Amino acid sequence: MDFLETYGLELTVPNSSSASSAGRGGDNVTVSDSHATMTGIAEPDHIQPAVARLTRQYQALLLLSGFFMTFHVIGINSVFGIFQELYTSPETPILDAQRQDALVSLVGTIGSGLTWSGSIFVNPLVARVENLKAITLTGVVLMSLGLILASFSTKLYLTQALLYGVGSSMYYFPIMSITPIYFDRHRGFAMGVILAGSGIGGMVIAPTLQFLLTKYGAPWGLRILGIWNLATGIPVACVIRHRAGFGSRGRTRINMGLVKRGTFLYQASFSSRFAPFKLCRLTDHSRPQAAGNVIPTIYLTSYSVSVLDYSRSTGSLLLAVNSGVNSLSRIAMGILADNVGRQNTMIGSVFLSGLSVFALWYNAPRARYIAFIILYAVYAGGYNALLPTTITEIYGLENYSSVNGFVYFIRGMGAIFGAPLAGVILGTYKRNGDSPVVLGGINVLQIRFNNVAVYSGILLVAAGICVSYVRWSDARDKGRWRWKA
Repeated sequence: MDFLETYGLELTVPNSSSASSAGRGGDNVTVSDSHATMTGIAEPDHIQPAVARLTRQYQALLLLSGFFMTFHVIGINSVFGIFQELYTSPETPILDAQRQDALVSLVGTIGSGLTWSGSIFVNPLVARVENLKAITLTGVVLMSLGLILASFSTKLYLTQALLYGVGSSMYYFPIMSITPIYFDRHRGFAMGVILAGSGIGGMVIAPTLQFLLTKYGAPWGLRILGIWNLATGIPVACVIRHRAGFGSRGRTRINMGLVKRGTFLYQASFSSRFAPFKLCRLTDHSRPQAAGNVIPTIYLTSYSVSVLDYSRSTGSLLLAVNSGVNSLSRIAMGILADNVGRQNTMIGSVFLSGLSVFALWYNAPRARYIAFIILYAVYAGGYNALLPTTITEIYGLENYSSVNGFVYFIRGMGAIFGAPLAGVILGTYKRNGDSPVVLGGINVLQIRFNNVAVYSGILLVAAGICVSYVRWSDARDKGRWRWKA
């Protein structure tokens, strides 16, 4: 049987082909493989027909709720580049942020990084607390408050970074943990549909946010965005619930035997997009965990406006195109992975995204940069959709909760430091409306962005090497090689 068990939730399945049930109300359930394949859930015999009808409806509702959750959580994370351009520009509402790319990008990467790193405390809550609705609703409120309070304060690290990031993590992980339980076959497709919301979110939020910032200014733009998130998130939170028949207490501590495996070390390494050739212990915090895949989206608008001389509205439109293509790619990558193997698809996705940075972003004029925006979205779209199912395949269902939480924690740490280091490479520079600095006929800002592209590309290609090692090491540990894996 091919159930996806997530975040410590447990399901017991018998070896025989007959279905039976035990306990009151189906609290302890064993089902046949054939029934599980048809419905994707476990229920007692005497209520199977009614639940099957309910399950199809609830599956659709969960997919819709998950779609809108990622629409806002990942969608808002992906458009921080618009705030990056505004906060660092001469028109900034926060004077201390003007021309400070490294410091401002840290606000965005703390927020998005905590979305993932928050798994270290949200996962145990999900595994042990029955009321997932309360966790999700708390996350929605905190995330919205982070955006709204940022409109009244210049302390963005406390509001748009810390408060927003903690809230987004509590909003994200409960629904991502409960939804896959209801799906058996075509898991890649199901997760691709849910995570497609992030691309659609970025596509819709980018031009909408730019319009709000232009017409009403940053304070009201943030308030409207926060209220919008709250209004959408409350109905989503009401959908989430534990199901009888699934244990609420799963393993959330890391098995140290797994930590010693090469697959674990390199899985954690490539998930954070930092892939050193000599990998030291994961607790070595002296090495920054770089988020190579975040850099292009964080600086997409800045490059469009400051180097290519596009307007801000056009820059936000290009960001929207990137998000829209990324959304379609997540679904396509999920379908491709179901047919050719999830690890195989992930390897190709990571390598090609890195190569596209070198081939298309480096020293890019307008036409080539638009090609980069589209192709990078295509290649990078499969990573998030495939990471959860890849972890399940490599480490087993019983270890999914602990490994997934730790891998996402490491990934979040990488996201926090990747873009600010790119900001250090950029340094301070003149913006739109200023005369560009030219040395020997070469735009100095173009050179700096080229260095950022090289930095991002190296991280992504090195991450691809780690993904390939995980593929080889997993086959070695299991004692067999499969072409489809």
